[in-house]
Amino acid sequence: MTALAVGALMPAHATDEGLPGQLQDIDAHVEGVRREFDVPGIAVAIVKDGEVVLERGWGLREQGKPAKVDAKTLFAIASNTKAFTAASLSILADEGKLSLDDRVTDHLPWFRMSDPYVTHEMRVRDLLAHRSGLGLGAGDLLYWPGTDYSTEEVARRLKDVPLSGSFRGQYAYDNILYGVAQLVIEEVSGQTYAQFLQQRIFEPLGMRDTRFNSDALRPRDNVATGHAKADFKDLQPAPRMSWSNVSGAGGIYSSVHDMSRWMAMQLAGGTYRDAKGNEQRIFSEDRQQAMWSVITPIPVPKPQVPQLEAARPNFLGYGEGWNLSDYRGRKLVWHTGGWPGMVSRVTLVPQEKLGVIVLTNAEVGGAFNAITLRVLDAYLGAPRTDWTAAYTAALAKTRGKADEDWQKHVAARDADAPPSLPLAKYARTYRDPWYGDVIVEEENGQLRMRFSRTPQLTGTMTPWQHDTFIVRWDERWLNADAFVTFALDADGGIREARMEAISPMTDFSFDFQDLRLAPLPPEEKND
Repeated sequence: MTALAVGALMPAHATDEGLPGQLQDIDAHVEGVRREFDVPGIAVAIVKDGEVVLERGWGLREQGKPAKVDAKTLFAIASNTKAFTAASLSILADEGKLSLDDRVTDHLPWFRMSDPYVTHEMRVRDLLAHRSGLGLGAGDLLYWPGTDYSTEEVARRLKDVPLSGSFRGQYAYDNILYGVAQLVIEEVSGQTYAQFLQQRIFEPLGMRDTRFNSDALRPRDNVATGHAKADFKDLQPAPRMSWSNVSGAGGIYSSVHDMSRWMAMQLAGGTYRDAKGNEQRIFSEDRQQAMWSVITPIPVPKPQVPQLEAARPNFLGYGEGWNLSDYRGRKLVWHTGGWPGMVSRVTLVPQEKLGVIVLTNAEVGGAFNAITLRVLDAYLGAPRTDWTAAYTAALAKTRGKADEDWQKHVAARDADAPPSLPLAKYARTYRDPWYGDVIVEEENGQLRMRFSRTPQLTGTMTPWQHDTFIVRWDERWLNADAFVTFALDADGGIREARMEAISPMTDFSFDFQDLRLAPLPPEEKND
């Protein structure tokens, strides 16, 4: 593969002269996507044949404020960080400092999963491939929303996070093991992960404005504000959040200007040219091929609506930090990212030496998909398709199903069935083996729930029926209200409490269903 000169990656021109015919109206298309999906700001970059052919921003950094999005506006790239974590391990593997076949315990002797066999057999590669036996998003409440646990504390609590599947038996997306991968990188390199990224990836590629996580943002940074629809209805700014404890899963903030350099290096087989024009390599071509090879097959889902049939892949799988599939006969290497108030997508088409990055400051995946597929169709010579309408239909169907689900709960409710106990009896400290303490207190005749390590998970509990309550979080943008059901023993005492998200649209990282909350004796203190 030809090495790409990072120094030659100049910003795209203001005109669209070099774009395919389908993209001559790119401004109108992106603005249409912004309006349709109610997204304040979007940034897009396209890399083709070693050149940046588009690098632009549209809309506002924050709704109601004048600052505009441009190519250098920083967004949370969220789980697109995972490819950087995989690349970091590949760098260390190329240097002979570790092997992806090493046991995790070779580098972190204290590492434990809830099953001894899984602990013993877990390899470094398994940390990247979503096949550990953990359920979807298992353990995410240890850092989502932000908690005060350290990265190592999160990893050490894995010993109590339940497995819901067999080891290497099926795909189930997780974040927590990327935090473990981060610790492996730090142990082997002798650097913090922030230092490693800065010295081994950001600086060589000229990603000068990219930040390790939101804690590293500077006062004068050109940074977007995320937006969420409170109660799934009203768009509002979302507070800035940091995964300071699991940054390797989703911490990075970057711009399309910087991410174009990352995509160009990937499309050039791991190579770039430094400021003096000398060819340099981030990681070997063998390591790149390993990252881009399927480790964990993923069942191909049926499209939500018929309009999305043309986007349905023939195969789908996960490699090392990348999703792998096909589109119109070409292999795709891609990933998405979801963050409070921001979602994004990076897509590479190696055969065409084509890369597309779409960053947004709202929580609607249809926006980045509609833009990405429009770009891919333009370069692949495919028929013009109204992907905006297709993803609008899919979103409407999702919302409709959520409404139906809520109506089923309402129809099944016995509103005349009060709680079995006086409210004061439910007011206790409850402890989950992996999360820690959740406190229920009585305040002014109401119950209030507070997750001890997660300040944003504080809300009011109202009776629903029998011994089930609904907790409505004070932070309405979370969109994560939950049922809380108390189980009583034979003597009328509380044996445990269980939780589940009310809406199917709630982010999977609110893994309330995995909590097993047992009441502590009154004399025990919080953890």
